[in-house]
Amino acid sequence: MRLRKPSQFSAPTKGRLWRVTGWLACQMWLIHQLRPVTGSWVTHAAAHRLTEIPPSFVFDPSPPLFKTPGNSFGLPGFFLGYTTKTQMPLPYGNTRDFHATSLVDTGSQNRRLSFSFIQPKFIKDAVNSSRRGSLDPTHSEPKRFLIPTHKTLQELLAQEDTDRDWKITIEDDGPKALRLGSSGSDGVRRYDIRGTYALSNLLQELSIANLGSKTSLLLDEARLYENPVDRLSRLIRTVFWDNLTRRIDSTNIARVARDPKDWTENPKGRVYVPPGAPEQFEYYSNYAKKHPEADLEVCMLPDEITDAYVRDLNRAPGLLALAVETTVNPETKKKEFSGLPFVVPGARFNELYGWDSYFIVLGLLRSGREDLARSTILNFAFCIEHYGKVFNANRTYYLGRSQPPFLTDMALSTYEQTKEEPWALDLLRTATQAAIKEYYTVWTAAPRIDPLTGLSRYRARGLGVPPETEKSHFTQVLKPYAAKHNLSMEEFIEAYNYGVIEEPELDEYFLHDRSLRESGHDTSYRLEHVCADLVTVDLNSLLYKYETDISHIIRTFFNDNFLVAPGFGKTPHETSATWDRRARFRKAQMNKYLWNDEVSMYLDYNTKTQRQMPYESVTTLWPLWARCASPAQAAAIVNNTLSKFEHYGGLAACTESSRGPISLERPNRQWDYPYGWAPHQILAWRGLQNYGYEEDAQRLAYKWLHMMTRAFVEFNGVVVEKYDVTQPDGPHKVDAEYGNQGADFRGVSREGFGWANASYLVGLDLMNTHMRRALGVCVPFEKLEGSL
Repeated sequence: MRLRKPSQFSAPTKGRLWRVTGWLACQMWLIHQLRPVTGSWVTHAAAHRLTEIPPSFVFDPSPPLFKTPGNSFGLPGFFLGYTTKTQMPLPYGNTRDFHATSLVDTGSQNRRLSFSFIQPKFIKDAVNSSRRGSLDPTHSEPKRFLIPTHKTLQELLAQEDTDRDWKITIEDDGPKALRLGSSGSDGVRRYDIRGTYALSNLLQELSIANLGSKTSLLLDEARLYENPVDRLSRLIRTVFWDNLTRRIDSTNIARVARDPKDWTENPKGRVYVPPGAPEQFEYYSNYAKKHPEADLEVCMLPDEITDAYVRDLNRAPGLLALAVETTVNPETKKKEFSGLPFVVPGARFNELYGWDSYFIVLGLLRSGREDLARSTILNFAFCIEHYGKVFNANRTYYLGRSQPPFLTDMALSTYEQTKEEPWALDLLRTATQAAIKEYYTVWTAAPRIDPLTGLSRYRARGLGVPPETEKSHFTQVLKPYAAKHNLSMEEFIEAYNYGVIEEPELDEYFLHDRSLRESGHDTSYRLEHVCADLVTVDLNSLLYKYETDISHIIRTFFNDNFLVAPGFGKTPHETSATWDRRARFRKAQMNKYLWNDEVSMYLDYNTKTQRQMPYESVTTLWPLWARCASPAQAAAIVNNTLSKFEHYGGLAACTESSRGPISLERPNRQWDYPYGWAPHQILAWRGLQNYGYEEDAQRLAYKWLHMMTRAFVEFNGVVVEKYDVTQPDGPHKVDAEYGNQGADFRGVSREGFGWANASYLVGLDLMNTHMRRALGVCVPFEKLEGSL
């Protein structure tokens, strides 16, 4: 074969050679890096990538450094990147050893994203050094920086936080580079920290140090360039859960008893104790006497809680006591009380929330926090024993309102992970007994049971206007009625709440409003003005799960003879056969009233009109989680329905057509399209897995995790309550009532949001190594799909 001189090649051929040569160089470097990780020179994945030159890898011989507002990294000689056309992911090896820049399709423009957590030694050498021999060391010693906290924080914010929101994001227009002094040189030798992600991590570390009043900070370079998947999961496990943990006892009762939703003229801290816990009443009363400065009022609830009593408490709202554990002080020999800890949804909360806690427990179990999972279950059991239900939250205005029931699965999940512990079986017994009482007294009793279908509905009790909302929340609803009676708004609310004025239409409106809040889906056009009349897919799926779980627990762990304490059941003994019959009946009724074969979907049923509701909700997947659907029904949902809810970042709460048009008069509702919520994602993943649709579960989980990871990388570590799953850019920016919990922080997010945190850990369980590495460099699923 005759070799040609370089001058004999045509210009297009030269370009192709440059690209091939650059790509091969990257692949050979990749194989070398994979060796210490895999133990072999060429892994299967690497060999596969060597078989075809992907169109995304370009060799750019132009000498200027590549820089954009969001990426201050530059590399002469070649640029390793990701185009919008490629179906091949970036090569993965030791991800700390290369710097990936991604071109992400954002519709009208392409923007390169800087993932400078993968800061390379080889790039540094390419820029600053002559060509190395093959035996040269690949890695330098990791750097440590000695940073004056306050000075650097001020400098960083002044230079990089151009929109002055105390965050460093891709929307800031700073140079995206800051020099830090190394600890080994006492700060004399300085090195650049580059890129949005690394600088936002620096801001977070400095903010934490500043809160701790540290004058200087010794910081490892690896912390700034940490893989975002590792960083976020580490923060959830070691920081977020601790910062969201609360307990109710004398150490904090003066603070947490005060209610930010107390709109009365004289707000003060109050704690209400159930009559079955006299020792707590004495405990809090003694504290109040010893600490008059706390201004704490301690009240005992009556034996019977009526709707009128709950309404009257709106003039003196307070906190409902939760479970405590007792210990004996070895020195004083006196009994001491300590509140059982629990995890709240977000930073501003101090209450135990109902269905939030189930998903939080799933995350706690994946974080090795079985102690918090156990204490959460005991708090639930305490609420059911003493108040009759698991509350929306433990405040007095929620006494007539429950939340979606998840206790049995919470208890089983905890037991499976802690069954070697001496307390595990007792905890399962306590939770099961509480669930049996809740089933009988709440979900299959009036007013929540529908006598026609034999199925259950959300139907919360109460009188008047729900007091926990902002004063202006119902202004548009109440204004016409106040004008009708020629009263001011305050005068009308007072007269209406206490029955001086009767308005049946308003009674029905607030019945549906309270029931909608009991459902956990507050608010949604699916449930507005109709919730109390609906036999919903979600509630009956949960109750089917209760029935099958209780049957399984009785049969498997208690020899098919479960002893029930007085007041907890209808008989002293419960057997699995009874609960099996109930499950079969509910499944048959759900098939009769809720399943629609024409649309391959479970639909809510209106007990007043005796018709199925046409609203397409993602809760149609909940029967798969409960294992209530037949294999044929599951296949129909996956093949014909799933795609209606699937978007860039996972599953939306409903379809756009069901939500309907949005206007100033008809604004967005947060539990509707285009918003996606962690509970819907988790239940869908597990439901799909139950029927063997592992790849669908992985795909949906990857989309959700990618969206969360990318927002975390681009927007200063943000983790929020809900996301717009249709938006690749800034999915945490939600335009709906109540805003978005978790997005409002200065410098550093220290809590995330409870069930979003949990969804990240649950989702990671579904990821294989390849998918997890792709998440680390924020590869969208559409680009990852071709390599799976």
